[in-house]
Amino acid sequence: MYCVITSCSLTIIARKMPKAFKRGDHVEWNSEAGRVRGVIVKKVVSNIRFKGYVHHASKDEPQYIIKSDKTDHIAIHKGRALRHVKARTPATRIKRVKNS
Repeated sequence: MYCVITSCSLTIIARKMPKAFKRGDHVEWNSEAGRVRGVIVKKVVSNIRFKGYVHHASKDEPQYIIKSDKTDHIAIHKGRALRHVKARTPATRIKRVKNS
């Protein structure tokens, strides 16, 4: 997304800062099956062949290898397709105590 600000004959083009992710971050992305959650395994900053396709990445626009929480499926996405989410903690069961 670009926006142009002009003031006093000075033109500044501001570019939206890309989201920064790091290894271990919990993220969510959209897939054909719906929203998927996972953990970033690796940040890729150069072109990489993945599942038969070349994914173009650079330091300015990295891609991220992500492991799905539910299926352990491995995916690769650009940062603009990802969203930070809180890590899910395992559900804890609460035992009810009978009042006698």
